[in-house]
Amino acid sequence: MTVVGAGAQIDKSRIAELTAKEEKRLNDSTTGSGKMYERAKKTMAGGVPSSYQVRDPWPIYLEEGKGSKVWDVDGNERIDYHNGFGSMVQGHAHPAIVKAVADRVARGTHFAAPMEDSIVVSEALADRFGLPLWRYVNSGTEATMDAIRIARAYTGRDTVMKILGSYHGHHDYAMVCIGVPYDDIGDRDDIPSLPYGAGIPKAVSDMTVAVPFNDAAAMERRIERLAEEGRLPACVIMEAAMMNLGVILPEPGYLEAVREITRKYGIVWIVDEVKTGLTVAPGGATEKFGLSPDMVTLAKALGGGLPCGGIGATEEVMEVVLDGSVYQVGTYNGNPLTMAAARASIENVLTDDAYAHLNMLNDRLMNGCSAVLEKYNLPGYTVGISSKGCVTFSEKKITDYESFMENQRGDLADLAWLYAMNREIFMTPGREEEWTLSVQHSVEDAEKYIAMFEEMAHDLTA
Repeated sequence: MTVVGAGAQIDKSRIAELTAKEEKRLNDSTTGSGKMYERAKKTMAGGVPSSYQVRDPWPIYLEEGKGSKVWDVDGNERIDYHNGFGSMVQGHAHPAIVKAVADRVARGTHFAAPMEDSIVVSEALADRFGLPLWRYVNSGTEATMDAIRIARAYTGRDTVMKILGSYHGHHDYAMVCIGVPYDDIGDRDDIPSLPYGAGIPKAVSDMTVAVPFNDAAAMERRIERLAEEGRLPACVIMEAAMMNLGVILPEPGYLEAVREITRKYGIVWIVDEVKTGLTVAPGGATEKFGLSPDMVTLAKALGGGLPCGGIGATEEVMEVVLDGSVYQVGTYNGNPLTMAAARASIENVLTDDAYAHLNMLNDRLMNGCSAVLEKYNLPGYTVGISSKGCVTFSEKKITDYESFMENQRGDLADLAWLYAMNREIFMTPGREEEWTLSVQHSVEDAEKYIAMFEEMAHDLTA
């Protein structure tokens, strides 16, 4: 990763001009989505199932996906780098998963009873992540919510520690210190516990304390002060690499220091692998960075395209579930369709060859985009691991939320999204997101992305 430097002096009016042009082009080509939005907003709040799908003047409604491609309701075909917010590392309608789910549907879709597929999947997860005991849920939010509850029961403590700017699902204890305005960050050693949106009681948000990423010393200082207040944390929940600010990798020695600190104070270390689990290595970031967490949370890619989540833990921590202290429950936990898809994905899709293919494609994308940045002297750099990566538009290396808010060029990130959408590439909206590859993406798909990026760079500097 090399920051390209100060970059060319790009006239902001040029960015605004190109943005307006590309917005009109996208709107003109998605009028069917516009009509569907008018219909949808009459009965669906905001016309979408989730607030993260909102877009002005309307969201893009999809109707089909196959392989590395998706089609919207206007018939526009795009290579999918969005992949369901990073869930679809298997690609769309993978034959192995389609067969497994179709076979399962004909034999019953739900029993709320254990089945062999759930055992096979838990055996594979125990082997891949090095944690012996697993339970299932239905989403990443449920996974982190239950993991925090288990950690609290195990330690007998209430306080939760997280990383400033990280997203861990939409339950109250996780919706704290996410989209914090730059001016509200305050002292890095005393970051205020700010709720992310309305409806979260202050008494709840105050129980979650945030610390900066890539700063183990700041984490320990805050833990020491909390201990003096009688509020030693039950857990530290964090991603090994931040995945909702583009991609921010851990600095050398940081994760090892976090492991040492959490052990020192008897704090449960939860590595949230909802985004990295099964997508960056067979054992996710836990394997990639050689970690030994107390708990791991999974979702997204685990279900092979169906709603799914998982919690892995040491025998010691999971004892509070085994002895009945914690009621870890859910009617759809281990649903037969989900487990059939997860088993097919693990056994037949996410193989060693698949990860080699993902690594090759991601390297090609990052190298190609880096070459474009250098050729046109644009401010930024590429960063990623395996199936995930991004171009970070910044003149300085970003290492945490504070430096992201201070340095990231949101205007360029927004323009890049429009260029992609108008050139047959479906990307996740939002300047915080990264690309996600699937095992069904090709070299040609990667080259198309690089060509799109070079066209934008050329137009910016022409």
